[in-house]
Amino acid sequence: MKRILQVFSLLALSFYCMQCNHPAKNIPEAPARRSAVINSNPSGTYLTPEESMKTMYLPQGYHLELVASEPMISEPVAIAWDGNGRMYVAEMNTYMKDADGNGQNVALSKIVRLEDMDGDGVMDKRTIFIDSLLMPRMILPLGDGELLVNETYSTDFYYYTDTDGDGKADEKVKQPDASAFHNMQVEHGTSGLIWNTDNWIYTTRDRVRYRWVNNNLVEDSLPTFLLGQWGLAKDDYGRLFFSIAGGEVPALSFQQNPKYGQLELDGQLADSFGVVWPVTGTPDVQGGLMRLRSDSTLNHFTASCGQSIFVGDGLPRNLYGNLFICEPVGRLVRRATVTNEDGKRVIKNAYQHAEFLASTDMNFRPVNTASGPDGCLYIVDMYHGIIQERTWTGPGSFIRPRILRMGLDKNIGRGRIYRVVHDGYKRGPQPRLLQASGSELVAYLDHPNGWWRDEAQKLLVLRGDKSVVPALKKMALGTQSFWDRIAFWKQKPSAVARVHALWTLDGLTSTDENTLFQAFMDEDQQVRKAAVWISEMYIKQDDPRILGKLEPLIKDTSADVRFQLSLSLRYSRSPHALEMIEKLIADHPRNEVLTASRKKYEADKRAQSLESKIAGMNEQDKKLVRRGALIFQQVCATCHGTDGKGMAMGGSSMIAPPLAGQLRVNRDQDVLIRILLHGLSGPIDGKNYPDVMPAHGSRDDAWIASVISYIRNDMGNKASVVTPGEVKKIRKETGKRTAAWTLKELEK
Repeated sequence: MKRILQVFSLLALSFYCMQCNHPAKNIPEAPARRSAVINSNPSGTYLTPEESMKTMYLPQGYHLELVASEPMISEPVAIAWDGNGRMYVAEMNTYMKDADGNGQNVALSKIVRLEDMDGDGVMDKRTIFIDSLLMPRMILPLGDGELLVNETYSTDFYYYTDTDGDGKADEKVKQPDASAFHNMQVEHGTSGLIWNTDNWIYTTRDRVRYRWVNNNLVEDSLPTFLLGQWGLAKDDYGRLFFSIAGGEVPALSFQQNPKYGQLELDGQLADSFGVVWPVTGTPDVQGGLMRLRSDSTLNHFTASCGQSIFVGDGLPRNLYGNLFICEPVGRLVRRATVTNEDGKRVIKNAYQHAEFLASTDMNFRPVNTASGPDGCLYIVDMYHGIIQERTWTGPGSFIRPRILRMGLDKNIGRGRIYRVVHDGYKRGPQPRLLQASGSELVAYLDHPNGWWRDEAQKLLVLRGDKSVVPALKKMALGTQSFWDRIAFWKQKPSAVARVHALWTLDGLTSTDENTLFQAFMDEDQQVRKAAVWISEMYIKQDDPRILGKLEPLIKDTSADVRFQLSLSLRYSRSPHALEMIEKLIADHPRNEVLTASRKKYEADKRAQSLESKIAGMNEQDKKLVRRGALIFQQVCATCHGTDGKGMAMGGSSMIAPPLAGQLRVNRDQDVLIRILLHGLSGPIDGKNYPDVMPAHGSRDDAWIASVISYIRNDMGNKASVVTPGEVKKIRKETGKRTAAWTLKELEK
């Protein structure tokens, strides 16, 4: 009998090891480097995928594999996989076909589904899942043949389903409870639409998040407007990472979840993190010469986007949890480490004066990254000549003649998707999670690849099958039977599995106090933190039992747990909860993230609401200001900050001048109208900024009047509103002007 058990144990261990794609060890690697000779005068010539890959520099041991390219795909901007590993690709087929953006707003784009039929890692089957779309920008696979989609310029989400299994959507249902951000510029629209670990669906530019309930998106309001642009990343524990291209901030809003408000800390980006290290000249940068080094390479992030946290098991363990950020203007991908400094996250470039990936191909346009089912890092290359929108490529712009000279406007209709692999990588099995049983999905919550864990949790929540609840509770608490303990191959569920189990219980509305009470005492800080976060449902009810169980965590050894406790206790009206928060602050007065978050929270509560500031206005003026407030947060805040004090966070230089409490804003409305109509360039009050203020003359008079009226009645400013008629008058006076104003001209 003993011999039989030994043989069985060895067989089981061998089977377990066979499931791993890669040992995922920490492998020493040579530092990334820039090319020995920078190509300061690059060519805009089209290159085949094979030729393009030869222009790309990666650290030793890494290389690229081509997953798909034209004609199979065209202008790819986002990818996502369903539970069976089939890749959905959003194609923006009409984006910037020439320097004027002609024909951009025509519904000719698609979402295609790609499949690897022979298991060689290369996509060889293309099916048009949805046709005739207007530049789709957000895709979220749900169940089998189910996709949530949002298009550019639209305020709506649609739920598409393939009911007959032919790979093409044949049903389309509008989501009436969802209201995506709407804007008339591609750059300033929202993106993301990711299913986070907390079972909420987040985007990048709204003031809401969503829950998927009975095949409908249900909104939940957030305290502040999300300030991100293209791309949204999450880590294993639900921490979100945003970026702003227009504001030249490659990473922000990652200190706390947006449900608690926005929080930025000095030093959250390491010194010089915004400095980039391309290997090719960058003539087509809208910031002009001040954004270029003497060797003509880009000197700072200007188009940060498409970020992701790598959670795969197919690359060296060194990369796990790293943040990857695309910079399509610089033709590079940044790899950054995320470190925990007493609860404060600090992001640093993983290399010294170098990037993880950099190319000399002028048409290489990395716009998105993702961890794939095979455990590798995927890079979406739009492979497009013009990456800037027409607002910045029009006549008189800095980059228009450079685009035309290099022929970048001719490089359209292509696209590539790459897989980053490491020497010795072996491809694992194709996932079949859509057919997996509930118990199998529970087991996948402990898979070494984060993609499998996330997908298993999402599918369990979507199915709503509560028969798995006992197994989830067992996993959440790390409970092992006698036979589990004596079988050496049966490891206790990992900490990340226990976190997933807790959140899956939450998604199935099957959490109970006793499970949380035990999780409060877990040996791992992330499990304790998740349990505190989930306990908010009881905290909101002022349940004295939950507060009593939480109180010992005031002295928790983990800064993360203490910080989460301070955030979650905000939902209680009990004096006991407030006392606990005050004790947390008093016991840890030097903890930056704890004290800064509390100060920001108190300041936001004290701040006057916009409604109180405009209370004395007539209804027409109020309407102007309210509309302007929405426009400002959606468009202007990218550079000027949500409070009008400018974007200067985490070591990033200020991208645009402040507007808060400015005499010029309050004094002369005609100057503001001229700036909005035609833009502003050159130094402002002796200070140079890295970009010009773009012209908004294509907007109607009411749009411009609304923005200016809001700016003049919030952020410490107080002046009269501006009417559409006053904008119309100035527009007529300056109708022949094509160049941006300078401050010197305006002061005359």
